[in-house]
Amino acid sequence: MENRQGYDPSEFEDDDYMNPQPAADKSIRGYRIVIIILSAILVALSVLYYSIHRQQMIDNELLQADRDSIQNDLGRLMTDYDNLQISNDSISANLTLERERADSLMTRLKKERSWNLAKIKQYEKEVGTLRTIMRGYVRQIDSLNTLNKKLIKENVGFRKEISSANLRAEMAEEKAAELDNKVRIGAVLRARDISLAALNNNSRDVSRIKNASRLRVDFALSANELASPGNKALYVRITSPDGYVLTTEEMPTFEFEGERLSYSAMREVEYDNTKDLGVGIFYTSTGFTAGTYKIQIYCEGRLIGQTDVAMR
Repeated sequence: MENRQGYDPSEFEDDDYMNPQPAADKSIRGYRIVIIILSAILVALSVLYYSIHRQQMIDNELLQADRDSIQNDLGRLMTDYDNLQISNDSISANLTLERERADSLMTRLKKERSWNLAKIKQYEKEVGTLRTIMRGYVRQIDSLNTLNKKLIKENVGFRKEISSANLRAEMAEEKAAELDNKVRIGAVLRARDISLAALNNNSRDVSRIKNASRLRVDFALSANELASPGNKALYVRITSPDGYVLTTEEMPTFEFEGERLSYSAMREVEYDNTKDLGVGIFYTSTGFTAGTYKIQIYCEGRLIGQTDVAMR
């Protein structure tokens, strides 16, 4: 039968329309492709995340190692500062300031929580600065120690020279004193050829001392150019056989070695040191007894001669 409206069913024939299954298959394939692409992207992102995380862990470990290295280096540096010994007040004060800076830096290191390469570089620079400063002080201290050793060596040398000079001066002084003492000893007057005579009232010799009314001590003052010439006071001490010094009622004395000694008689003479001088000194008294008499002669505070004389 003819279609009155001119409709032709063949014109509307289509494979997709007539068969919907192929279109559904295409949609499924498209979804699968999207899923595969998304999965690939997810895997790539996972790999990238893992790689970045791993790198961060490695970087953190390196930063931690750098921090520990800086801290250990700073600790050794602080120990080096503590071991520096110096008596120079100025350097010692500066060392104390630098040691306090090191303490402050160590405190900051221990409190630091956020680490990065820039901070590592900063801390390394500060520790390096402290070490450079310390090395400068070490050179100064070494120079001072070298100078001190040189000064000590020179001081020891000077002391030896001074000691040697003092020793020579002392020896010279001792020799001078010895020479002076010899001169003084050599300058002492000497009385020699001492004798004792018993006399009567007419100043004639008697054979028995018990008959004597006077005693005369004779001696010679030897010439001595070291002795000074001039007026000399001569003191005679006559000790009797019974041990008593014969003296007068006035009991006159003279000084000898810090003591006052009584004497029997004295006489002043004019001494010429170029020739011998014969001297006689008289002692007047009575009651003499036979025996040994001790004669001592003094001049200028010195004993210049003595002898024992047996009298009948």
